[in-house]
Amino acid sequence: MYVCTMLTLCSLYAAQPIQPLFENEFSLSRFEAVMFTTVIMLPLGFAPVFYGYILETFSTKRFLRNAVLLLGLLELLFGWSNTYPLLVGIRALQGLLIPAILTSLMSYIGFMAPKDRVQQSMGYYIGATILGGFFGRLFSGAMSDVFGWRPFFIVLGLALIVMYGALSFLSEEIKVDFVKPKLAQVIDVCKNKTFLTIFVLMFFIFFVFQALLNFLPFQLRTFSSDVSYGKVGMMYAGYIVGFIISIRILSIIRFFGNEVKTIGIGLLIYLLGLQLFHMNNYTIMFAGMFVVCAGFFIIHSVASGLISKLAQEKRAISSGLYLSFYYLGGTIGTFAPGVFFEYLGWNSFVILLSLFAGAMFFLLFNLHKSLS
Repeated sequence: MYVCTMLTLCSLYAAQPIQPLFENEFSLSRFEAVMFTTVIMLPLGFAPVFYGYILETFSTKRFLRNAVLLLGLLELLFGWSNTYPLLVGIRALQGLLIPAILTSLMSYIGFMAPKDRVQQSMGYYIGATILGGFFGRLFSGAMSDVFGWRPFFIVLGLALIVMYGALSFLSEEIKVDFVKPKLAQVIDVCKNKTFLTIFVLMFFIFFVFQALLNFLPFQLRTFSSDVSYGKVGMMYAGYIVGFIISIRILSIIRFFGNEVKTIGIGLLIYLLGLQLFHMNNYTIMFAGMFVVCAGFFIIHSVASGLISKLAQEKRAISSGLYLSFYYLGGTIGTFAPGVFFEYLGWNSFVILLSLFAGAMFFLLFNLHKSLS
């Protein structure tokens, strides 16, 4: 389950550090190049709300295996394709598969773990998503330096096909509990000012995070041609700090006193880390990624837990909407701020992201008032 999770996240993020390579090889505009991440993330924004209606009639085991097999075949096709429209179309199809695969895996892990180890097992699942995102970026970059970009995707495709065979050993058949909200329920949750404030907060926090991660490879390659794609992939090492924070978040909240104060500290750390990206120096930016990721994962871990804590009987719908706002923000962040980067330069781009992040203190103040 955990290896399959890591391979799926590799598929999601593998193209991100080598988007400048696609830009050069296929003579693309920067906007066209960043679409490799945008199109695969877009379905994640709608999956928590709509996938329950689409997938409720499928056998979970059969669907999971076939979806993993199809994802692997699409990776092989991606590695052999030579035209930009086909490459982007393949990424879009993969984006439709990934949310359902991850939801099925998460449900299987929760079902198969002993009751007293469910929380620990889900912690490992979160860790697998973080490691998968990092390794996908690292190895796609490193292999592109040595062999070109295609071999990594072929190897990843073969690994997913092997995983299709390994999943045949699943002995338990379960029913995945997808969220199937009605429009009136969605509106009712969004009318709650506390919930809506958290949703909007995370929309912009992930907007800023994905904007930084998606355009950073272009800046690294711009200020120094000596920065290899392997070094670009290594830049995302700060992501791993998220695993440590996610499993220690309760201790962090107790240390700072409450959830709102902890989010505020996380936001300060987030803003501080962003300022380090004004320096066109690989080492400083590398350190800055650890700071930004620390702030981001503090905010994300606290906010997601706070939604679950407050939602009570509407927990499934509230959590689904949280993820929809979160991923929609990230999806828009992968391309929209690029206008600033393209026409006003990197420093203006970082200032824009800092302004968005700084504005979240206003929402945090409102959250404090509503919870009080």
